[in-house]
Amino acid sequence: MAGPVQISSPAQLSSLLSSSRVVVVNFYNDTDAACKAIAPHYDQVANRLSRPNKVTFSKVNIQEQSQLAQSYGITDLPTVIIFKNGQDVQKISGANQEQITNAIIKLAVEAESDGSLSGGFGKASSSAGGPWRGAGLPRGYNDVTDQVDVRGLDLLNSDSEFGGVRTLFETTMPTTLAMGKGKGAAAGSELKKDWVESDVDEQLMLYMPFTSSLKIHTIQITSCPPKLEDDEDAPMRPKTIHLYTNRQHNLGFEEAEDIPATQTIELKHSDWDESTGTAKLELRFVKFQNVTSLVLFVVDGDGEGEKTRIDRIKIIGDSGEKREIGKLEKIGDDS
Repeated sequence: MAGPVQISSPAQLSSLLSSSRVVVVNFYNDTDAACKAIAPHYDQVANRLSRPNKVTFSKVNIQEQSQLAQSYGITDLPTVIIFKNGQDVQKISGANQEQITNAIIKLAVEAESDGSLSGGFGKASSSAGGPWRGAGLPRGYNDVTDQVDVRGLDLLNSDSEFGGVRTLFETTMPTTLAMGKGKGAAAGSELKKDWVESDVDEQLMLYMPFTSSLKIHTIQITSCPPKLEDDEDAPMRPKTIHLYTNRQHNLGFEEAEDIPATQTIELKHSDWDESTGTAKLELRFVKFQNVTSLVLFVVDGDGEGEKTRIDRIKIIGDSGEKREIGKLEKIGDDS
């Protein structure tokens, strides 16, 4: 990826604004301490998120380009201005690395979600105007994640330091994917923590009620843990997953040991698409024909760590008749 473009004239900046959908401009001064402090971070973000003719990073030395500084009303240093389609949409002053990073990521992810940067962030699937997905859809089936009743979600053993349960069903690309993996992404200090991690051990128990009965073909699960081989505290991807259909409430961990799972899935390393961090849980379709709720139990993780991590979950299948919220009918197992 390319680093930031040094602007040497107003005409050069105008050319960038007309040729790239998103342009980020850092106005700085070589002698300013705050500018020096943010420069390495800005270059790092530029290297990760630059996309030719789509997302372009640049920098303006106000001592050399005073006309540009005056044109954009630069009074504080550093100042970062983000342009979209030639129009400035956000102006951030001061060396707030987290604010700058999150603003840039938000705009880049929005652009990806509306199709304007299709293919720019790996192989993630996204139809124009539709939500981000970590894998393509099987022929004849749809993304029915919007049928999840978020008001009834319940997640056991999650670390409150990270995103809540609704984070798992956000329609945008995980910020870790947008930033790229590695130590910077792993640290989490510069990112919105839009993922879930287990707390006291590696297990997670997720209850998902639906607003209509579903025929579920596949579950897409995205997990983007950092690749730090020497970090024993780094979270793991899920390995063993038990699925239970049509429960009226979440299961306890001890309770789950006494109830046969509708299906058990063992994920292998080869099941994960490394470009999107996504694995597809292929279901025994006959067992998931009339599903009004689903319990997903992460039994263990793939590694020696003590925690597991999930960034996104997508439900793929067909939706049927709407049900009245609060009146979940228990349907017999057809196994």
